[in-house]
Amino acid sequence: MHTDALIPALFVSHGSPMLALEPGQTGPALTRHGEHLKAIGVQAVVVMSPHWMSDLPAVMTHPAPETWHDFGGFPQELYRLQYPAPGSPALAEAVLQRLAQAGIAAVADGRRPFDHGAWVPLGFLFPQADVPVVQLSLPVHAGPADVYALGQALRDLRGKGILLMGSGSMTHNLQEFFGGRPEREAPAAAYVSAFSRWVEGVLLAGDRDRLFDYRRQAPEAVRAHPTDEHFLPLFFALGAANWGVEGGPLPEYLVREVSYRYLAMDALSLQ
Repeated sequence: MHTDALIPALFVSHGSPMLALEPGQTGPALTRHGEHLKAIGVQAVVVMSPHWMSDLPAVMTHPAPETWHDFGGFPQELYRLQYPAPGSPALAEAVLQRLAQAGIAAVADGRRPFDHGAWVPLGFLFPQADVPVVQLSLPVHAGPADVYALGQALRDLRGKGILLMGSGSMTHNLQEFFGGRPEREAPAAAYVSAFSRWVEGVLLAGDRDRLFDYRRQAPEAVRAHPTDEHFLPLFFALGAANWGVEGGPLPEYLVREVSYRYLAMDALSLQ
């Protein structure tokens, strides 16, 4: 059913690829949200994942992208999973046009497959793989304001049934994750909770200046994100929602789970 509803922007934490086999609280929360999105008329998805980085923003144009198992050392069951959602060359062209209109140089990529930052969470959101998906790369040298601008450039697509989605991780210290080998249900590390709840407070305050300066202002920011590529897709969703401007939306949290002690799995929707 297609409606004229504004599709909310979305940020999801995809955590470990094992999310696909160990959904915890996050998988069901995403599935419930996907059912809501279908009910209000979602037509397609534009998703930014940190597992596709390029010099310039690049847009997937393939009509039938493959599922890429871009990881190693996991159970064979994970490598058998497929996510055969169609691409959308027409939507890709609309994305490229809007970026050009915003003065953002971007390129088309006709060979890009779906990486796990896209297909793992989408497998819960739209398990039938029947919603077309276009990936947008994360520019290598982009900061929060740059990624926010990418979301802003595309925000009118939300009125055309398009879900604009950033997929990353609320915290992402892989050295501690692999070094400690914690159990999935291990209690959250103190810094993981401190960072995640600081972000939530700033999001609820609509304080763009503080969030853009998170690496200096947030508690344990550099420990939570030794590199920032998994945090930056949040800013794509925020720009798509016009968060932080007068009258902009505040987030609705779908889940605040922490898995493996170090991976905060926060997911949030912005109307």
